[in-house]
Amino acid sequence: MKDTVQVCGLCVGFLGCVSAAVSLQVRSWKESSDEGSAITTSDLFENLWMSCAGDSTGTYNCWYFPSLFALPDFVQACRALMISSIVLGTFGLIFTLVGMQCSKIGGENYIVKGRIAVLGGVFFILQGVCTLIAVSWYASNIIQQFYNPIYPGIKYELGEGLYIGWCSATLALIGGCCLLCVCGNNKDKKIRVASHTTSAVSRISHTPSTQHRLSSYV
Repeated sequence: MKDTVQVCGLCVGFLGCVSAAVSLQVRSWKESSDEGSAITTSDLFENLWMSCAGDSTGTYNCWYFPSLFALPDFVQACRALMISSIVLGTFGLIFTLVGMQCSKIGGENYIVKGRIAVLGGVFFILQGVCTLIAVSWYASNIIQQFYNPIYPGIKYELGEGLYIGWCSATLALIGGCCLLCVCGNNKDKKIRVASHTTSAVSRISHTPSTQHRLSSYV
């Protein structure tokens, strides 16, 4: 049962990591809205890396942002958070694979493997937190600009990349929590079993044997 939960946690964490990478590549983190905008013949899309424009014929032209330092601060921060999220998710996958009981990697010391799996769960949770902060921060700026009546620029709405990011954060958090709960309980059980076995051996060693009592009279 615990092996099954570990595998489920690994799969859910893997899906969270893949979803974060997909969200980073999706071009529409925000898309133009007709509300309060004079642009009606083309659709505008933006993500953390590029901006795209599409006309009524379905043709899209995209161009990367020319300068990193010319971008708003929150866009730069969201870039760093999403890249950190993918790196943390990769570490989470590696540590979880090594720490799983059904895996032969790392030997057969289940106490150490349990600790490694717990560390993998921590990486998954950190991945989910980074992704959640990035997409929520980006969405907050879109919402503030949309409802600002004196905002002079083009107003945007939430794009599909943000929804994929929220799903990624949810999956990563669920996978990390599963690994923490299961592997933490398994570690405690191993320690209790080891302590009981040691105490039993010590009691047996202090019990005088019949042979020793007979030899004392010879």
